[in-house]
Amino acid sequence: MASRSGEEPREGLDSRQESRMVRALEMVAPGTALREGLDNILHAQTGGLIVVGDAEDLAFLFSGGVKLDLDYTPALLYELAKMDGAIVLSSNATKIAHANIQLTPDPTIHTLETGTRHRTAERVSKQTDAIVVAISERRKVVSLFVDGVKYILADIPVVLAKANQGLATLDKYRSRLDQVSTRLTALEFEGGATLHDVLTVLQRAELVMRMAVEIERYIVELGTEGRLIEMQLDETMVGVGAEKAALVHDYLLDDDEETFTLAFDQLAHLPHQDLLDFGRLAELLGYDRKLNTLDYAISPRGIRILGRIPRLPKLVVRRIVESFGGLEELLAATDGDLETVDGVGEIRAKDIREGLRRLQEINLVDRYLQT
Repeated sequence: MASRSGEEPREGLDSRQESRMVRALEMVAPGTALREGLDNILHAQTGGLIVVGDAEDLAFLFSGGVKLDLDYTPALLYELAKMDGAIVLSSNATKIAHANIQLTPDPTIHTLETGTRHRTAERVSKQTDAIVVAISERRKVVSLFVDGVKYILADIPVVLAKANQGLATLDKYRSRLDQVSTRLTALEFEGGATLHDVLTVLQRAELVMRMAVEIERYIVELGTEGRLIEMQLDETMVGVGAEKAALVHDYLLDDDEETFTLAFDQLAHLPHQDLLDFGRLAELLGYDRKLNTLDYAISPRGIRILGRIPRLPKLVVRRIVESFGGLEELLAATDGDLETVDGVGEIRAKDIREGLRRLQEINLVDRYLQT
């Protein structure tokens, strides 16, 4: 499998590998006891091979060594690493189960590594569910192996630089998303939206989400050093997930819960090249991929806009949409029409009408400021 150092596209890992790699990064992030032990070994240039997993499940690989079952401490890990064999930690890395173990993975398992320690690490990670850490004394590099995938831990300044670069890119993506979203809202109020306008917002929202996932990986790798990055990410991502979900609900050809869940999941797992293909995105929403999206007029159900009105419960939003069928009909409705919807009533009907009016005004101002 390919080596990873934080640069490879997410499609390179399946969802199971991705989640297990993130868990491994959490275990060795700065500020953790395991990372302290690894750093001690790295600075002493002794090298080491550490396996994190259930000792009973891994026992068939063991040859020789010492059974310890001691509480983990960074100092003890450092001392044990002075021996040639591997060190086995419990699945949560709170116990040192064995030391000076010779690991005997299946020699027929293909490996791209050259050094004995790293070849063993890759094979063990392919043959078992263990997380394997290989520390090179000559190159001063810490490598994680999960399901045969290699991830080289970078120095904190390097990861911080990548995270900050990612945040800068995300900020540009988010600004562009806000622009196309504002334009779509104006077109929705005017009744002039096309499928192309919708897909532009959907594509941008998904790109923002994917960029955020990459930054979250850096935050995990940074551990305690990533708090400021995490705060900035949270601030930048406010409302993006809800915007994307509401957009899919508004324009999915058949909007039932099962179809929505399927479309939402497919969107999240689209290869990057397909995400740039508006025909594929249209197909995902239930439309013919051969449609001319620039000319295909389309109107929303109104879920996205109603969701922006304060103190309006989602259940009431759904009932309003079911009652009127779309935003165009909702905008033409009177207070009396709104009052007939279960859960609305006289006061809420006025709040909805006022909310829609304010959204139109705010949107006009936003569009003016963006031009």
